[in-house]
Amino acid sequence: MLPKPVICIIGAGAVGGYYGARLAQHGNDVHFLLRSDFDAVRRNGWKVKSCDGDFTLAAGESHVYDDPRKMPKADLVIVTLKTTANDQFEPLIRPLVKEDTAILTLQNGLGSEERLAELFGKQHILGGMAFTCINRLGPGVIHHMAEGWVRIGEFGGGPSPRASRIAELFISSRIECKVLDNLRRGRWEKLSWNIPFNGLGAVMDLTTDRLIGTEEGVAMVLAIIQEVAEAARLLGAAIPEDLPRRHIEKTRLMGAYQTSMQIDRREGRLMEVEAILGEPLRQGTGAGAKMPRLSVIHEMARAVDAASGKRE
Repeated sequence: MLPKPVICIIGAGAVGGYYGARLAQHGNDVHFLLRSDFDAVRRNGWKVKSCDGDFTLAAGESHVYDDPRKMPKADLVIVTLKTTANDQFEPLIRPLVKEDTAILTLQNGLGSEERLAELFGKQHILGGMAFTCINRLGPGVIHHMAEGWVRIGEFGGGPSPRASRIAELFISSRIECKVLDNLRRGRWEKLSWNIPFNGLGAVMDLTTDRLIGTEEGVAMVLAIIQEVAEAARLLGAAIPEDLPRRHIEKTRLMGAYQTSMQIDRREGRLMEVEAILGEPLRQGTGAGAKMPRLSVIHEMARAVDAASGKRE
């Protein structure tokens, strides 16, 4: 990868907008693909309210596009699309790929790396998890409330010089980033938070503080985490024993946080039901894990989407 690589952000909503803007703020060559926010960001740039320091990028300081065919070939593609749009990988990413392009997905759930590898080749693909409390307040306006750290790893397994160079790009832009020894384990560690809080937040329409605001709520969340932990163990991706306790402690610090699936429900968008709930359920039960609570949440989330007639 070049000393100053061309970085393309595909899916520049809250997560992609924030990380891309941080990278651009620190002198990186960042190009954003936008849909509904394109005109607003082209006119006004980015405005980020962040617990790590507010900042703006003026319109002339960011490269924004509404068509990937107008974007430059990328050294690094960062995919932050909602997984409900994964059927758009080919037309959105193919125009950016050259022989040595690295494609890093920071999407939720399971399955994105596999699909990207099918389309573009395993050698191009890295996966990562963004642990952050972040919401989009309006076109080009992002509120970063807590956390913000990133973990990345090679889809092919193990650390690599390429992954280390990408981590350094984040670190030099004031984003904590580490390279994972085991990407699969990292995915399941994040799922052990995402499944209870995104899943319950969506089907019950409750913020995180309300989900764990009672003893009964804490017990329910911990029981779901234990189902996820058992699935991860059977799949060879065992998570630390103290992780459930740490999840509860960190979540208390978030306050009345709306998870992404809860926001999608409220704003009339399809929720990431299959990536966050369905695929982990299928993999876990396929490995022999008993996951009755996750099964019910998955069915309820599907019913919420079906009853509402949501579309992208």
